[in-house]
Amino acid sequence: MSVLIQEDDFDLAFELKTLRSGNSKVGAMVSFVGLVRDFSHNETIESIYLEYYPGMTEKALNKIIAEATERWSLINVRVIHRIGQLFANDQIVLVATTALHRGEAFAGCEFIIDYLKTAAPFWKKEQTREGSQWLETRETDVKRMEHWHNDTVRKSA
Repeated sequence: MSVLIQEDDFDLAFELKTLRSGNSKVGAMVSFVGLVRDFSHNETIESIYLEYYPGMTEKALNKIIAEATERWSLINVRVIHRIGQLFANDQIVLVATTALHRGEAFAGCEFIIDYLKTAAPFWKKEQTREGSQWLETRETDVKRMEHWHNDTVRKSA
């Protein structure tokens, strides 16, 4: 289980190979890569800027990874979240999970990314031609996260 917060880009193929190497029990691997879009609310985004609180953010991410690992018997998890200034099509986040079966790997990955979108201590500012603004969590993301709290028995068969 590992968390990296960094300015540098990541190599998806390398990260996935590393995540599953040396463990013959892995039957499924699921990954999610988030990308920076060039639009938001009908405005063109020139760039985004991400900040975090060192120490606190890693602790929060490790806690949610531990919860996901317990709920879905995940074998391994890798979370990489980028900070600093990013532009359209840049990779911003990787969440990758391994498990015995695909259901657990999918559920664990989805749970972690939903948490990242709603409760992880990152702050994101969008830069447009008209200026910049700090973003707040969208209501649609909050609703997605709520179903995890209401569905404590969600497991794969």
